Amino acid sequence: MSIDVETTSPEPKAATWTGRLRQRAQKDLPYDKMMPETQPAYVASWIYVFGVLTLVSLAMIILSGTVLTLRGPMWWHTSSLGHFVNSWHFWSVQLFFLFMVIHLWGKFWMAAWRGKRARTWITGIIALIVSIGAGLTGYVVQTNFDSQWIAFEAKDGLNGIGVGAFFNVTDFGQMLMMHIFLLPAVVALLVLGHVLFVRLRGVVPPIDAAKVEAAEAARGAAQ
Repeated sequence: MSIDVETTSPEPKAATWTGRLRQRAQKDLPYDKMMPETQPAYVASWIYVFGVLTLVSLAMIILSGTVLTLRGPMWWHTSSLGHFVNSWHFWSVQLFFLFMVIHLWGKFWMAAWRGKRARTWITGIIALIVSIGAGLTGYVVQTNFDSQWIAFEAKDGLNGIGVGAFFNVTDFGQMLMMHIFLLPAVVALLVLGHVLFVRLRGVVPPIDAAKVEAAEAARGAAQ
């Protein structure tokens, strides 16, 4: 008696760049990596929480900023609701930078570029740098004396390093467009890439994770 065993042949290599991109994505980022149900035990440590808090703060920045754009750049000076949304946006930014810096330093001391995670580290650093530019453009579009002072002080510094002709902080229109579209779009793309790289390589373990796991395994075997 013969038994037929069903075999599946591997998918042939796609002939177009879109097909090759799809095959690469299916290979490197399957659904169980994109949306994992479990994480290693060491992720329960507080140092791993600040990355998620940074993402939540970024979501609050985008949400509150979207509300601010609905009524124009002067609305937050003349409306109590505008004052509330403006404060919501401001404090979301403060928490975003606080959580991001803690996340950065935590991963620095953990050597988070280990295990072929250099791209994860690089996208995070670039996201921080671009976010600083986005924060500066936010300060100079407040349309008050504070924003004027910051703009003219920053203008001298930017002129001193030779980028004043491309990044004119005294041009309200340019700064507003960069703040509400260009820089947030760049930050969002960098953060998306950063999260995808985390999914690709996994969450970086503590430096002594292998030693701890070996000790726990030995302890369990002894019991």
